[in-house]
Amino acid sequence: MNEENITLRWTWRCALDEKVFEAIRRQVEREPYARKLGLKLLKLSAGYSLVEMTLAPAMDNIFGMAHGGAIFSLIDEAFETASNSHGTVAVALQVSISYLKPPEAGSTLFAEAKEVNRSRSVSHYEITVRDDKQDPIATSLCMAYRKKDSLPFLES
Repeated sequence: MNEENITLRWTWRCALDEKVFEAIRRQVEREPYARKLGLKLLKLSAGYSLVEMTLAPAMDNIFGMAHGGAIFSLIDEAFETASNSHGTVAVALQVSISYLKPPEAGSTLFAEAKEVNRSRSVSHYEITVRDDKQDPIATSLCMAYRKKDSLPFLES
């Protein structure tokens, strides 16, 4: 990927503190698990994120289809980034997933997380996974516990 594409990838943001945006973007780029799975943060705003993952043969299950754990990991990254986008630590309390159909081998998947509700201590998210043809692959409902602590990787 050339530098122009990298620059364009991070230009989409809205209603999100620049400091928080850059800190989360850097953490996702450095996160070993995200790198191993090729997870890419494409969009981030307050309570919203869009994450991409291209399926690789190493992500197959015993039937030669995408492993549910790989799809869960994509959902979890979108949940993680959306729920922490407010600048304070949020941790998962509950995640439920409905797998709708298996994606085609080698396809690119997109998880879009949208905040449905946020209170002082709990937030809820709806996450939809679609393939590169916009076919729905999975849906998820997630709940996070919101701590009072600022994200530990925010630079002063």
